[in-house]
Amino acid sequence: MPYSPILLVHIAAGALGLLSGTAAILFRKGSPRHALAGRIFVAAMLTMAAVAVYLAIVRHQPSNLRGGIFTFYLIGTAWLTARRSDGATRRFDWVVLLIPLALGIVTWINGLSIVRSGVDSPDGVPVGMTFFLGSVMLLAAAGDLRMLVAGGVVGAKRIARHLWRMCFGLFIAAGSFFLGPSNRPLRLLSAAGLGQHLSPALFSTGVYLFLTLLPLILLVYWLVRVRVTNFYKGKSIQVATANPE
Repeated sequence: MPYSPILLVHIAAGALGLLSGTAAILFRKGSPRHALAGRIFVAAMLTMAAVAVYLAIVRHQPSNLRGGIFTFYLIGTAWLTARRSDGATRRFDWVVLLIPLALGIVTWINGLSIVRSGVDSPDGVPVGMTFFLGSVMLLAAAGDLRMLVAGGVVGAKRIARHLWRMCFGLFIAAGSFFLGPSNRPLRLLSAAGLGQHLSPALFSTGVYLFLTLLPLILLVYWLVRVRVTNFYKGKSIQVATANPE
């Protein structure tokens, strides 16, 4: 089945986001390569999320609509966290706070309705994942509220806020790409005439699951390194401001 131009933009932006996001994680923090990879990642992810929202509206896919909006919110607020100085907030942040709050409430209500109905999720997303994402949305809203009440975040807390939002946005993109119902990696490689030349093991569910969970594993690693060790002590402000991860 041929891809529409807008879907190709979505796929290309998502693939670029996965590659640049992985590079940004691997490159030394604060280095020029890390900064460049971070800028590409932000642009690609915002493009992917915006197109996902459009496609979800056109195709009447509420779950993808919420996922696209939440991804855009995560990457946007992570980028703003890196760009601003320590303790900086804006009045507009109180409006942005409503995005994860509303998404989390709606997602939890949707999950509860699925449980009560006793049927499978209409969009194929496991109900456990629905509750998980809804909880993360509400935690993001709680983080925004705490930041605003405290008058901003500084030092390691600002780095941690930046990191977890970037990595979780990468996790959402990876899940959509590797575990989506369209089996996108296999379809793309097959369309390019490469699928039949590669080992079937590369397309196993285990490999896709690992690649999807890898951003969460790296997220935990970096949060522990930032919050528990002295890795960023004395240079957190410069690292966060110099690049948008």
